[in-house]
Amino acid sequence: METSDTTTTTISSSSPPHSLSPSSSSSPPPPPSHQVVVSPCAACKILRRRCAEKCVLAPYFPPTDPLKFTTAHRVFGASNIIKFLQELPESQRADAVSSMVYEANARLRDPVYGCAGAICHLQKQVGDLQAQLAKAQAELINMQCQQENLVTFICMEMGQSPQAAPPQQQQQSFDNFMINNPQMISFHVNNPTLLDENMWEPLWT
Repeated sequence: METSDTTTTTISSSSPPHSLSPSSSSSPPPPPSHQVVVSPCAACKILRRRCAEKCVLAPYFPPTDPLKFTTAHRVFGASNIIKFLQELPESQRADAVSSMVYEANARLRDPVYGCAGAICHLQKQVGDLQAQLAKAQAELINMQCQQENLVTFICMEMGQSPQAAPPQQQQQSFDNFMINNPQMISFHVNNPTLLDENMWEPLWT
């Protein structure tokens, strides 16, 4: 009995104690997994619903611009916007959203006429600009006619036929006449109607 007890004690003392290796104790902890948090689109955020992976509103109403959807939602409603987008191909949806937002802004500014009022205002501006352009073109033609009449008068004063003189020579004669007769410049500016075509017509008919 004593021998067996001694043997048992020897075996237990000879076994090395379990200890952690230096490499396992110094290894850093595993990095935490990065979870990508997808923010819901502005439409789903305002409607307080879950933004699905294939949300039809997400590409056109980003979470950074909630006013865009708020404006369109006030005029058209979320269900109508979704219906409009679903009926269109993806290539036309961005333009449709821009049109709806523009029309909604116009309707909020002018509840009576909406975008039709803005279109009428732009058309009026176009008409006014076209009238101004036509007036400027008429004045330009009138000034060209006055210059031609004056050149004809100068050529006739010099005893030369206006049809025989080339345009460069007519312009040179006109410039020389104006340089030698500076009083004609002020007369021509102050009395542009006196050099009308009807006035000089009897001179060569």
